[in-house]
Amino acid sequence: MVDSSIPTLNTWVEVPKNSDFTIYNLPFGVFKNKKLSPRIGIAIGDKIVDLSILDQEGFFSSFFLPEGVFLKDSLNDFIALGKPQTRKIRERVQQLLLEDNEELKNHSARGKVMVNRKEAEMLLPVKIGDYTDFYSSIEHATNVGKMFRDPENALLPNWRHLPVGYHGRASSIVVSGTSIFRPKGQFKDPDMEKPAFGPSRRLDFELELAFITGKPTKLGDSVDVNEAEDHIFGFVLFNDWSARDIQAWEYVPLGPFLGKNFGSSISPWVVTLEALDPFRVSGPVQEPEVLDYLKSKGDHSFDINLEVYIQPDGSKASKVCTSNFKNMYWNVAQQLAHHTVNGCNINVGDMMASGTISGPTEDSFGSMLEISWKGTKPVKLEDGLERRFIEDGDTVIMKGFAEKDGIRVGFGEVSSQVLPAKS
Repeated sequence: MVDSSIPTLNTWVEVPKNSDFTIYNLPFGVFKNKKLSPRIGIAIGDKIVDLSILDQEGFFSSFFLPEGVFLKDSLNDFIALGKPQTRKIRERVQQLLLEDNEELKNHSARGKVMVNRKEAEMLLPVKIGDYTDFYSSIEHATNVGKMFRDPENALLPNWRHLPVGYHGRASSIVVSGTSIFRPKGQFKDPDMEKPAFGPSRRLDFELELAFITGKPTKLGDSVDVNEAEDHIFGFVLFNDWSARDIQAWEYVPLGPFLGKNFGSSISPWVVTLEALDPFRVSGPVQEPEVLDYLKSKGDHSFDINLEVYIQPDGSKASKVCTSNFKNMYWNVAQQLAHHTVNGCNINVGDMMASGTISGPTEDSFGSMLEISWKGTKPVKLEDGLERRFIEDGDTVIMKGFAEKDGIRVGFGEVSSQVLPAKS
């Protein structure tokens, strides 16, 4: 039985079975091809709706949009129009794509509006001013605590009281398809007398989602936890690449630095909060009770299925992780409220990653550090190869989708190949 809260929608666009980009999704992205300069589009099936052509043809004439707002190389100016406006644009496109709507279906510009996705190059969707990475999975934090600290007291005393996070490096966030060079740095294993320098020997992925802020605040202001989602435009898949040997040596006392800032990869399509509304679920029970400024009303967790694949160079991909975003202990509203409670201002296009999304079972661990348990349990791939961490030539592929009563809203994928360290 289909949930009555989700209206049944049919489109005249051919959408392949199990496509992430259904009429219910309509994510935003920035693309170009051999003939077209960078511009904003919406994905549906194997097509991209060129919003600049729709605008030129008068389909958005009632919205009084700034001239050329869709002919941009990022979503920032569009997002800055505000949710009331961006929501109307998405709803208008959805209306135009409905089976019984003849406006665009029979319009002379239809051929120019509908661009083949396979012929398009996807660009970084937003200009990221600032990036924060959280540490919000209790399973991940517990696993790491067991490995590196006290197995009997894996969580630090503050962990259940606040969403732990750190400020990362925005400049090294790249779009899916961009290769990552193996980082170099210092490391010191327990059996080494002194540190050494060289390419990381324990390169890892971290399965995450990230939200993009769409409404700025002023310095000194705080975002109320129950108004936080007004500031969230949408989500992308996020691979927080990590050099575990460099990280382990450097992170005390100030936290991640060179073990993290060499690169993070994101998916190119931004799935809006509105598209994810039908997949809201209640989060884990938080004990002890959180402080008042972190008490959120309603459901701010989302039932999003997540998968990670490793594909060695010249071989097939093997699934190594199946997790779900609903496992996160701290939700996005709490993350943003805590981030700003001290008066820290946010800007349009800021990116805030969830932290590794691990579940309670070994097959749901969101990093090789956990899957191979610090390298002690090799992971066997489908072709017989083994991995403890990520090797040169490997491509890591992450996928995410929400599905309910036959309705699917997905992110596509974020995929990046690891290249040898530069000399």
